[in-house]
Amino acid sequence: MDEIKDLNPDKKYISWQTMFLMALCTVIGIDDIMYNFQNQGMSVVFSWILMCVFYVLPYSLMVGQLGSVFNSEGGGLSSWVRGTDGEFLGYFTAWTYWAASIPYAVDSANEVIVDIGWAFTGSEKFQHSISNSMFAILTFVTFIVFIIVENRFSHSMEILSTIGGGMMVIMEFVMVILAFVGLAKSGGHMATQPFTWKTIIPKFDWHYFSTIAMLIYAMNGCELVAPYVTKMKDPKRDFPKSMMMLAAVTAFVTIFGSFALGIYFNAYHIPNDLKMNGAYYVFDMIGQQYGIGHTLLFIWAWTSLFFNCAMLAVLLDAMTRMLISDTGKRYMPSFLRKTDKNGLPINGYILTVSLSAFIMLLGIFLPDMNDIFNWLLNLNSIVSPGVTCWIFYSFMRIRRDSQKFPSDYVFIKNDKIAYAVGFILLAVTAIATLMGITPQDVPEGSSTWWYELIINIVAVVVLVGLGTILPSIRRREIKYGVAFDKPQWISIIAIILIAVILGLYMGGSKITLRGLYILIEGIIALFVVWIIGRRKPNLNDAFKAEKDGDN
Repeated sequence: MDEIKDLNPDKKYISWQTMFLMALCTVIGIDDIMYNFQNQGMSVVFSWILMCVFYVLPYSLMVGQLGSVFNSEGGGLSSWVRGTDGEFLGYFTAWTYWAASIPYAVDSANEVIVDIGWAFTGSEKFQHSISNSMFAILTFVTFIVFIIVENRFSHSMEILSTIGGGMMVIMEFVMVILAFVGLAKSGGHMATQPFTWKTIIPKFDWHYFSTIAMLIYAMNGCELVAPYVTKMKDPKRDFPKSMMMLAAVTAFVTIFGSFALGIYFNAYHIPNDLKMNGAYYVFDMIGQQYGIGHTLLFIWAWTSLFFNCAMLAVLLDAMTRMLISDTGKRYMPSFLRKTDKNGLPINGYILTVSLSAFIMLLGIFLPDMNDIFNWLLNLNSIVSPGVTCWIFYSFMRIRRDSQKFPSDYVFIKNDKIAYAVGFILLAVTAIATLMGITPQDVPEGSSTWWYELIINIVAVVVLVGLGTILPSIRRREIKYGVAFDKPQWISIIAIILIAVILGLYMGGSKITLRGLYILIEGIIALFVVWIIGRRKPNLNDAFKAEKDGDN
C-alpha cells in the first residue's frame, strides 16, 4: 500500500465506475460487431457469449493483477515481461506491441478516408470513384497530416478523443435500443429468415475456428488501463467490480448488437462490404424506419470520423514514443532514438510511416478498396492476438513464483489453478492467431486468397523480423561508430524494395508454383542483403543522422 501512496501522493482515486468506462472504450465498438457478424453471421451471438464469460472476464482480471504487481513501472506490457524475463524479452515485447500497432494505424487511416466519404456525400459513392492507388496515397497523406497535427495541436486531439469516444459509446447503445424498439413496432419482422435456435449455433469447421482471432482482436485492449489499478482506493474490491461490469456491458453490446444486425441484414446473405460500410447502412435503415431520414447516418459518420482521427493521431505519436523510450540504448539503434530540437523522435516517425507505407503497398494489388479494407482487418486479427499472448505468458510467470511477485490484487488465490487458466488462454490465443492467418472474405483457393495468404505471412515476417534485426544493427553502431555507410544503406533498401515488389507481382499473378518462386527470391534477396550488411562501414561516407547519434 505504501507503493500505491507513493504513486498517488494527492490521493486522487479512480472510482470503479471510471475504470470501467476507460476499459470499455479500449475494448469494444460498433465496428467490432460488424466485422465478426460478417465472419460468422448470427452464430456470432453464441461466440460472443462464450468469449465474454470465458475470455474477457479472466483476461481483464489477469491484467489487473499484472498492473498491480508492476505498479512502480507504470504497468506497461513490456515492463511486465521485462520484470519476469529480463531486458531482451522486454524489448522484444515492446517491439511486437509496436509492430502490431502498424496495421491498426493503417486501418484507422483507411477508416478516416471512408468516414470522410460518408460524412460529405452520405453514401458509398466516394469509395467507387477512387482507385486503389489513390486510396493508398490518401491514406499516406492522412498519416503525414496527423503526425503534424498531433505534435502542433495535441490538446485539440484530446478534445477529439473525448468527443469521439463519448459519442461512440452513446451510438452503440442507440443502435441496440432503437433496433429492438423497431423490432417491436414491426411486429417482430426480421431480415434474417428463418430464425430459429439453430441460427445462432455455429458450424464448427475450419472457417469458424479461423475467425476466432477476429473475436479476440475485437475484445482485447484492456491492458491499456492496467497502470491505473494502483490509483484505485481499494483495488482488491473495486477492480474486479469494474471488470465484471466491463464483461457485462461488453456482453450486452456484442450479443444484442449482433442480434440487432440480424434484424436489418439477412445473416444468410450478408453484404460483402459490411465490415467497411455496415455501420452506415444500419444507421441509415434505423433512421428511415423512424422517419428521420439520413440524420443518424450523418451523426454516425461524424462520430466515427472524430473517433478515428483522434485514435490515429494518438497511435502515430504514442506508439513511436513508447517504442523509442521503452527499449533503451542497449537494443535500439541510436539513429532511431535521435530527437529534434523539440524532443520529437523524427527518425522513429519515419520508420513508423515507412512500415505503414509498406503495409499499404502489400494491399495495393488487391481487386478493390473493399478487399484492401477487409484484408487489413484480417492482418490485425493475426498480429493483435499474437501480442496478447504476452499477457497470459507474463501472468503464468508471476503465478509460478507468486512469492517473488506480491500483489495487492490477486486473481484466483490458488497459484496452480491460476497458472492453468493462464495457460489455457495462452494456448487458445496462440492457436487462434495461427489459424487466423488464412484469408477471410474471399473464395478459398482463389488467386486473391493465395495472394492474401502470402502477404499475411510477408507482413508478419517483416514486422516481427525487423525487431530481431535492430539489436544487431545497434551492436554494429557500438562496434564501428555507425551501422552502415551510405552505399550500404542505399543498396540494402533498394534490394528489399525490388524483392518486395517482385514478390507482390508474382503473388498477384497466376504463375504455377508462384509460392515457391517467391520463397526463393526472398531467400536470395536476404542473402545479398546479409553479404552487403556484414561489410565494415566507411565512417567518412555515413549519413549525418547516424554520425550525430548517441553511441
